[in-house]
Amino acid sequence: MSPSLTTGDGVSNDALGMFDVLARHGYEVRLFCESHSLRHSSISNVERVEKFLKSPEDILIYHHSRGWARGVELVKGLRRRRAIRYHNVTPAKFFDDFSEYEREQSEIGRQQLSELAAARCDLYLSASTFSMQELISAGADESRSRVVPPFHHIDRLSRISADKKTLEKHSDEITNILFVGRVVPHKNVHQLIEVFAHYHYGCNSASRLLIVGKGGEGLSKYSKLLHRFVDKLGLTKAVVFAGGVSDEELKAYYLSASVFVTVSEHEGFCVPLVESMSMKLPIVAFASSAIPETLGDASMVWPERNPLLIAESIDLLVRNRSVRNALRQRGLRRYREMFCNDRVERCFLEALATLQ
Repeated sequence: MSPSLTTGDGVSNDALGMFDVLARHGYEVRLFCESHSLRHSSISNVERVEKFLKSPEDILIYHHSRGWARGVELVKGLRRRRAIRYHNVTPAKFFDDFSEYEREQSEIGRQQLSELAAARCDLYLSASTFSMQELISAGADESRSRVVPPFHHIDRLSRISADKKTLEKHSDEITNILFVGRVVPHKNVHQLIEVFAHYHYGCNSASRLLIVGKGGEGLSKYSKLLHRFVDKLGLTKAVVFAGGVSDEELKAYYLSASVFVTVSEHEGFCVPLVESMSMKLPIVAFASSAIPETLGDASMVWPERNPLLIAESIDLLVRNRSVRNALRQRGLRRYREMFCNDRVERCFLEALATLQ
């Protein structure tokens, strides 16, 4: 159960991954939400969830990532086995100057975390240790808490062909620096642009920043700020806001990039880091929230968000083949050992087995 299910969304991909695993292992499974944009025969309106869960032994898995009164109400009221899937909720402070709606959703989601902890659910599944500690601090029973990395669509990315038009457009003599994720304040895209300015003007003028993700179309207050900042820095031709893209286009962006960079201030896990590792794309990152936990020793992770330092790190990876290749191999190994869907499936089923 989740408020919504849509394409290009980490929470939705995780819910769909859980559905596939459970269905394959013989469970009768349904997906419940208020709204969706997916073609999936097993999606139903959330108001039908109580009719589906008939036995006290049935299990509800609620995906919590933002405020949702109806979802929390059902969790608290159902006399069935209940599992909370916590993806983390962005702190409201990041939206103070940009979106009253997003700020309220985050504030409510954070408040509801305490309600979900107090509901004494049978299982609490967090995407990272960072998120699990937040749940425990909110009052969740530590003995019922497990870390299960999120399911993702990397298997599909590995099978499909990259979009030829996108690949050809960016496979030139220009060095591509990539960011993938929602273009929202806590992702700190404004400082990412500053990092790129230092790299572009100080290290490599033949460079391009590719910002791939919903929200960069110039419509929101934050997106308008970013576009003005790019203009002010004289980087209009060097910064590309790709917006939301297809899986085929996404693969093309990963394949055409030299380095993945993030200076995000808040991540409950950060799936694009795992996508990058699977694509053997070296990573430079700021060590905030769950990022160090996700990356381990498979990338360059800095404890300070210093634009000059990160720009120089990008330059090192672009110029030094041995360092670049070492991180590529470390990243791929970490993905295969910890975050491939087969590994996530085993972890998920082991956690569910504690309910038996």
